[in-house]
Amino acid sequence: MEPIFSAVTNDTYHLYTLLRCIGFAEKARIQITPDGIRFSVEESRVMQGLVFLDRTLFTTYTFNSTPQDRNSHALDDEEPAGDVYPQFLISLTALLETLQIFGIGDASQASFPSNGSIQNTPAGAFTSPALLLGRTCALRYSSIGSPLCITLSESGITTTCELTTYESDDPSFGSEAGEVDIPLQRDAIIMKIIMRSAWLYNAINELDATNPTVLTISASSKNAPFLTLSGSGGAFSESSVKFSTDKENVGSEVNYKTLEDNEPPKRGKIAPAVTETFQVNPPSSMGSTVKENYRFALVRKASRAMAAASKVSIRGDIQGVLSLQFMIELGGGSNEGDAGLTRGGNARHQDEDQEDGDDVNSEGW
Repeated sequence: MEPIFSAVTNDTYHLYTLLRCIGFAEKARIQITPDGIRFSVEESRVMQGLVFLDRTLFTTYTFNSTPQDRNSHALDDEEPAGDVYPQFLISLTALLETLQIFGIGDASQASFPSNGSIQNTPAGAFTSPALLLGRTCALRYSSIGSPLCITLSESGITTTCELTTYESDDPSFGSEAGEVDIPLQRDAIIMKIIMRSAWLYNAINELDATNPTVLTISASSKNAPFLTLSGSGGAFSESSVKFSTDKENVGSEVNYKTLEDNEPPKRGKIAPAVTETFQVNPPSSMGSTVKENYRFALVRKASRAMAAASKVSIRGDIQGVLSLQFMIELGGGSNEGDAGLTRGGNARHQDEDQEDGDDVNSEGW
């Protein structure tokens, strides 16, 4: 009998890098689809992390699930739930430990410098990622309820690990993945900023030095400072990181955008110099500035994704949900990830491969 799912990749380091970005939770919910594997984690339903491993990341990818398999959990008198693909819970901690059995952790540490800066070091014959090129990782899920089998091979040594799969007691378990995500109201976005992820990562590290409890994000397309991150509530003092404008280009046309009600984005002349896209459209109740507060500890859990990514798209909707979508470059291609927070301190962290049809280019994010 053929397994429901099997896949092989030569880039174990890439898998580890992506999954480590959502390593703040012990267990992950996995959904296997014809297009890839979706990993999701959450913390008390106020923070959520997502990673979608596209099938193109694998050398081979086979999915043999039938509609009967996908709905085998449903009662006989229930209607089929549609395209609900196999899903289960697994220990994310154990999965990460398995992927680094041959020392992959050493390579990952080199990607996250302690000083907070992100350096692109050319790969050589003796750099850690280069040493991983001869390694393969095979994933196999035989049937509903069976363990997830992971086989790692390197230099003639083969290690096989079977990770126990669990079925959640959550009533939403078994529904389509999108139905249980913390919602980002895409038709009511009031803030959209694209910038290098390194700038955000370094800013969060600077604020973390004062041990704040609240992170305040302020953005305005009319009044300076146009983008400010502030930390408050700590035992020491309050601190702020302000992103200034490019004074040399204030009087000229620069490639930034602002939002207006019921109108397409227009180019603006003033925006923080570090941003590639700067769109702000606050509701009338906020005046000319979008200002939201989030729990700093939850935002800080996205720091691994910030460090691994090359770009970040910061989006906020009228409900107060904040989404941080990360673009992570993996050699021949790139993956994307999101992190989000809701007004009042709740948070969603999301790291995923391009999944929802957004354009890959920065303006389509």
